Amino acid sequence: MRKLLALGLVGGLLAVGAQGVMADENAELVIDGKTFVTKLKAPADSPFDEILSGWRFRTDETQALQLDDFENPAMISAQYGEELWNTADGADGKSCADCHGDASESMKGLRAQMPKWHEGKKTLFALEDHINWSREEHQKAKPWKWESQEMVAMTAYIGLQSRGMPVNVKIDGPAQEWWEKGKELYYTRVGQLDMACSHCHENNYGNMVRADHLSQGQINGFPVYRLKWQGMGSIHRRFKGCMDNIRATPYKRGSDEFTALELYLASRGQGLSVETPALRN
Repeated sequence: MRKLLALGLVGGLLAVGAQGVMADENAELVIDGKTFVTKLKAPADSPFDEILSGWRFRTDETQALQLDDFENPAMISAQYGEELWNTADGADGKSCADCHGDASESMKGLRAQMPKWHEGKKTLFALEDHINWSREEHQKAKPWKWESQEMVAMTAYIGLQSRGMPVNVKIDGPAQEWWEKGKELYYTRVGQLDMACSHCHENNYGNMVRADHLSQGQINGFPVYRLKWQGMGSIHRRFKGCMDNIRATPYKRGSDEFTALELYLASRGQGLSVETPALRN
């Protein structure tokens, strides 16, 4: 009885609009003369025929905002991140720049590889984990909260240094166990609606759920400015929102579960360009 009720609710959500109206399929994301990879042929082991960035599921107007750094509101956060990068903090009175120098050189490519295994801590680190580890280890500063303005700004700024580079996460070695856990979470039904991530972002991408045009759930643009939020948010904030939508108890931001899921989703978008900081609906 419970499953039948859940299926009825799911059907009601998806019945609002079958196929959404995508922006021009020939449109290209070009920023400062650089063309980003927003779609590519999927590998043989992918559930998709094509790998598509979430940018391709947005309206023409929303896409256009990301084309221009002066119009993209996410860039304000990245600029704040640059200020934080050069500001001394903690008991040691050091800034990030004191150790790492020019972020455009020292942080180039980092976002494209995240999450990744941290050999010192023997665990998988999201970018936020790396930042807090460095604050505590090198600055003797207090860690930032996951969704604080400071953390989101710093991840936006560090991510910006990898913009245009292909997503390239490692899923072998000690990261393999985490990847497998992330995959398990992706396909596990949870919540009152008895749904998994795959029901929306694999089985129904391109369709509408109420006013939302379902994408493949690619995470190559995070942290992102969402028009719905009227502000910036992390990958894990988006995960929480999805779990709330299907009436499930969400994991905590920064939890092993969300970090494992982040790795699995990043691997599904291998080769897409990093768009950080991106703009979404």
